[in-house]
Amino acid sequence: MSATFASCGVAAAALLLLGTGAHASPKPVKTELDKTTDRGILLAEYDKAAWQATDAVTEVHPIEGRIERYIARKTEAGWVVDFGRLSASGDRFLVAYEAAQTGSPAKFKVNSFDPVRSDTSWNLTAAKAAEMATRDFGATSRPYNIAVLPVAGGNLYVYLYPAQVKEGVYPLGGDVRYRISPDGVKIVEKRQMHKSIIESAPASADMKVATGYHTHVLSDVPEDTDVLLVLTRQPRVPEIVVAGAHMYTIGVDGKITVADKPRVKPSQP
Repeated sequence: MSATFASCGVAAAALLLLGTGAHASPKPVKTELDKTTDRGILLAEYDKAAWQATDAVTEVHPIEGRIERYIARKTEAGWVVDFGRLSASGDRFLVAYEAAQTGSPAKFKVNSFDPVRSDTSWNLTAAKAAEMATRDFGATSRPYNIAVLPVAGGNLYVYLYPAQVKEGVYPLGGDVRYRISPDGVKIVEKRQMHKSIIESAPASADMKVATGYHTHVLSDVPEDTDVLLVLTRQPRVPEIVVAGAHMYTIGVDGKITVADKPRVKPSQP
């Protein structure tokens, strides 16, 4: 996988070179691409809510040792993020602080609990799933984000993806999506979405950014975190993804369109 920001002309030239030797394959159905868009949008919302809620909790100076992880959930009133830890017996999630969206999407009201509030529903299941996925993923050499989202049928998706550590530089790659059982203790499926990590750095001041692009090695379709990249990167620009025999464009709204990958005619001797 490779990626960079580029002007339209540079991106088009690079993609033409990548078109040689592609094997024909059916275009993915729109419904599947729409599902990727929906998951990516929800993941981007989770990511944004998590960091905004974390900032809000930090401002109240949380007591050391009471927080080991956060669990976010989307409600009719907005996002709610609970901060706490699993109990020693692993049968409860102990909520020390809760941050809930109020008024504007960027504002979170923080409530603290002393004694802690015990949770045996979503927070407990999500925390168990996060623990399971984190153990399987193993140690990392850089900070990672983790997100837990519900799946139709009762399973959970757990995403592990590299955290942004430098302003204006957006990482993509080295990420995994797990499908975890409804009780949070069994890995049903593990999907490596991208392999190596690349950094999407901003263009120079004299270059107008039109789009980004990268190629896929592990799959023939865009991944949920490709949509996440488009929705979190600033300035927000489309992303072209070359995968298999097709070229995909992820719009600034997260929607995915697909076309056959351009081919380069062989030069005449």
